[in-house]
Amino acid sequence: MPAAASTAPRLVLVGPPGSGKSSVALALAERWQLASRDTDGDVETTAGKTVAEIFVDDGEPHFRALERDAVVTALAEHDGVLALGGGAVLDPASRAALEAYRDAGGVIVFLDVSLAHAAPRVGFNQSRPLLLGNPRAQWQALMDARRPVYESLATLTVVTDALRPIDVAERIEQELAAARTAATEEADRG
Repeated sequence: MPAAASTAPRLVLVGPPGSGKSSVALALAERWQLASRDTDGDVETTAGKTVAEIFVDDGEPHFRALERDAVVTALAEHDGVLALGGGAVLDPASRAALEAYRDAGGVIVFLDVSLAHAAPRVGFNQSRPLLLGNPRAQWQALMDARRPVYESLATLTVVTDALRPIDVAERIEQELAAARTAATEEADRG
């Protein structure tokens, strides 16, 4: 199991809507007997309404401010598995906090997914306020803009197409174990 600082998350999941962040966080947390936390849930608790309602009632800038606070707080105090909202990586303060977490040894996993596999998971309904209008085109535009940021932050990328959350969790565990083995072998040679 990966470990950064004792008060930092064991692992952070990032990725677009429909990549399975929340479900995979729950699967990993159960396997590792840790708590799972989702910053969208934190935002909803703080605001007392759903993400979609925040977008409609208060606007995206207000949502992003709440999200930034949720990300920074969770990185500082949550020691389980953390799932971030898809757009959280776009905020400069959130990105800086994630970079500091990663640079201190934290693990950030980019859950990559194709549009074909994201579409049925997301459903492209009104609970996804950034995907109103032409949802497929909106999703693709979001992914095109966010992919470079996800990739720059990630210490590991896992494609979730056609995989169940438990399968993704197992793949993450395998990749982390392989990385630890490689690091140990490198240290032994050095």
